[in-house]
Amino acid sequence: MTTSSNTLNYTNVRDIWYTMIGIPGLEESHIWISIPICSMYIVAIAGNALLLFLIITERSLHEPMYLFLSMLALADIFLSTVTTPKMLAIFWFQAAGISFASCVSQMFFLHFIFVAESAILLAMAFDRYVAICYPLRYTTILTTSVIIKMGIAAVIRSFFICFPLIFLVYRLTYCGRNIIRHSYCEHMGIARLACDSIKVNIYYGMIVALFSICLDAVLIIVSYALILCAVFRIPSRDARLKALGTCGSHVCVILLFYTPAFFSFFAHRFGGHSIPLHVHILLANLYVVVPPSVNPIIYGVRTKQIQERIIQMFSLGKSFC
Repeated sequence: MTTSSNTLNYTNVRDIWYTMIGIPGLEESHIWISIPICSMYIVAIAGNALLLFLIITERSLHEPMYLFLSMLALADIFLSTVTTPKMLAIFWFQAAGISFASCVSQMFFLHFIFVAESAILLAMAFDRYVAICYPLRYTTILTTSVIIKMGIAAVIRSFFICFPLIFLVYRLTYCGRNIIRHSYCEHMGIARLACDSIKVNIYYGMIVALFSICLDAVLIIVSYALILCAVFRIPSRDARLKALGTCGSHVCVILLFYTPAFFSFFAHRFGGHSIPLHVHILLANLYVVVPPSVNPIIYGVRTKQIQERIIQMFSLGKSFC
């Protein structure tokens, strides 16, 4: 009896395989749910790849705003690709199995890209602040070298914040619970399957949320408060509208990124059982495809230079045909 108990309590992590059940309670609707998710994933990959291509090949787009936009597009491609293919495999082929190591890898890259994207949005807010508040010094403050350093800093910060998550899940003891009620692996989803205390995981998750995502959001709000103060000091109404217009795309992207993230964060911790689990999971699934698919559309519609370059590209394509 003791031997079986020990076997139960100390499962070797190399032998653990998890079964992800997709969206609990909506298993019969997986095929229908997969259609919009797959469509948005294709749009996300195609749209962000097109943005990257335009920014890299068009010299007139080698400006700070567009260089930050290229970083965002790259992060969006990675964010959706880390989760969506496996999600679709569950929905289409019932390929629900995943090893512990693969699950932890997915968890790390998911959180890593999420934190990095938050930092990129903060950098884009700083870009708009400098462009509006210090227009004459814009190109001297935000040089290509400074932008590259900011991008590297975002990646390094994200790595050091998220790398401890790997050790936090590996240190736990697992004893046979292997059903993940989700479509992809995330930190607390893995930790809750352990048999010992996960207080450290909970506290660290809260610290990460407060001192990375929440701090970035606060700094973005401060940036836009300063921007609004500067804009309303501009005497010309047309100039005010033009200045606000340059921020419109970024504000839309910020709302798309942070609104579902904060909803999920607060609903998990304070919502209790008032919000059904399938609603949480469905929103989490949409979250990794909706912003990446909508972001390039927002910038394509609202940014004149990108619009002109896309029209020019398609005009050239038609002339060749």
